[in-house]
Amino acid sequence: MRILSWNIQWGRGADGRADLHRTIERIRACGALDAICLQEVARNWPGLKGQARPIDGPAALAAAFPQHTMLWAPGLERGDGAGGSWGFGNLMLLAGPVGQIWRRLLPAPPDPAERSMQRVCLEAVLERPGAELRLMTTHLEYYSTLQRRAQVAALRSWQVEVIAEGAQARSPRADSLFGAPGRPTAAVLCGDLNFAPEAPEMAMLTAADDDPAPWSDAWRVVHGNAAHDPTVGLHGAEWPDHRYCCDYFFVTPELESRLRGIEVLSDTPASDHQPVLLDLEG
Repeated sequence: MRILSWNIQWGRGADGRADLHRTIERIRACGALDAICLQEVARNWPGLKGQARPIDGPAALAAAFPQHTMLWAPGLERGDGAGGSWGFGNLMLLAGPVGQIWRRLLPAPPDPAERSMQRVCLEAVLERPGAELRLMTTHLEYYSTLQRRAQVAALRSWQVEVIAEGAQARSPRADSLFGAPGRPTAAVLCGDLNFAPEAPEMAMLTAADDDPAPWSDAWRVVHGNAAHDPTVGLHGAEWPDHRYCCDYFFVTPELESRLRGIEVLSDTPASDHQPVLLDLEG
């Protein structure tokens, strides 16, 4: 199973020009992908830097990958005054059967000292024979440390909830609104988490304390103590002022033995972030 995660900055490259076709071509160059997880996907949002005109990212990406199921989860959405809407958030393109789907707004406690935007986590069950798992993609708050840490705490607590769901009563009828199957505990979490590897948020997310299901940093599982390759600060992008990693894959412990590789694709200037590619057995 090959999964790509990428903050595409609505198609805006390191050169400041928005060109979603360039983004699509780099994704295609990766070959066959079971899942494509994208952050900062814009739907008709005006005023974004580098655009000649507003971009309907979900429509363009769905058309470019018709063999995949497209799932869209805007964290920000508002009416455009003309019967439509603007949106900004996360998107998945999934090959193969898809089970249950969730779109969860992340916590955003008031932080008057910082500007911030509403964030969302998109989650879907990938139904694979003998290897069912949940895939989650998200983009955490950048400016507000208070909000980002609350969001990290939520990502931990949601995993604990999934384990507790195993004892929940369900209807035996598959078509019942109360008959949804239990969610698999095995999960992959990816996205732009907006913290560096040495930041306290990393320890918050991965600490194996009394939590029955901590998240494991896939890079550490595969590469040991080798430093994370940088995912931002390349190709002359205007932000940030130094190279570091803030784009990750995390897995639940039962998936650690199935990890076969993780790499940062550092060659492309099609965004201010670099894509990250995960290989998982099964």
